[in-house]
Amino acid sequence: MGCAYTCWHVLVGKLPAPHQKGCAMFEKWITDQWTEMPMVLLSCVLTYAVILIYTRLTGLRSFSKMSAADFAMTVAVGSVFASTISGSTPTLIIGLTALASLFLGQWILAMLRQHFVWFSKLVDNEPLLLMRGSEMLDENLKKANITRDDVYGKLREANALNADQVLAVVFETTGDISVLHSADPDVKLEPDFFRNVTGAEQLFENREHPSGSFARTSVS
Repeated sequence: MGCAYTCWHVLVGKLPAPHQKGCAMFEKWITDQWTEMPMVLLSCVLTYAVILIYTRLTGLRSFSKMSAADFAMTVAVGSVFASTISGSTPTLIIGLTALASLFLGQWILAMLRQHFVWFSKLVDNEPLLLMRGSEMLDENLKKANITRDDVYGKLREANALNADQVLAVVFETTGDISVLHSADPDVKLEPDFFRNVTGAEQLFENREHPSGSFARTSVS
């Protein structure tokens, strides 16, 4: 109401120049870009459509977030998308070209990771074992900058009811935490599932019951 009252007095010429200037700045801040709204909407529709086309061309891997590179790709696309539709800089053509470069780069990176193990090790973080059975691995927690409370939160999300149900907890390359748990006392872990997981050898070091099932450790 106060601003409307002030602007009314500006219109009738009853405010001094400083007040008129302040009200004009406020009006410009609110309405000055309205003439660009159609172009913003058009840019939004075109850019979104092109992202869908790029995704179909490069495959679902584009937004899979299965590696650090995938996560960076998702963040970068979102940033370019937002900047392209929200203003005249960068232009629509520049924005679409930048998006094409990101998708092409991500596709090339995925191909190199698939065909060259050394390249995959170069660009990807290694998964890290955080829990061996019900035992927290404090040294690995420090390496990952993870606290016990962080792990407890993930255990709750995974519906792990008690420590004896936990088989292993792994900090994945994407920053996600995987919780493997089971109420079956005879369940076994598959070693192949833990390839390239740092510390995974601790899961299979003479840790079997006479019956052959995985031995869970007690909570320290």
